[in-house]
Amino acid sequence: MTQVCVVLITAPNADKAAELAHALVGEKVAACVNIVPQVRSIYRWEGAVEDASEVLMLVKTTADRFDALHQRVLALHPYQVPEVIRLDVSQGHLPYLDWVRDSTR
Repeated sequence: MTQVCVVLITAPNADKAAELAHALVGEKVAACVNIVPQVRSIYRWEGAVEDASEVLMLVKTTADRFDALHQRVLALHPYQVPEVIRLDVSQGHLPYLDWVRDSTR
């Protein structure tokens, strides 16, 4: 059985996150994308500490579809180095996990 995973992606604003989400779900590399507004990110970039407003995308997909999802994010994302972090789901509500699997086939 294919493992379900959650992928964390940050985007510069809600419009770009929605654009990415529509592409990922439309291409069946993701079953669902939740967009969490107004995340404050503090990070080091090119030697300086940055403080930026972003949105967080919580993407539900499968391990089998992760590489395709990753490549699409790299192709569509405006950041030079976008955040794409995969978290494997060890347990969950079985009907929901089955829905994620079915939605990404």
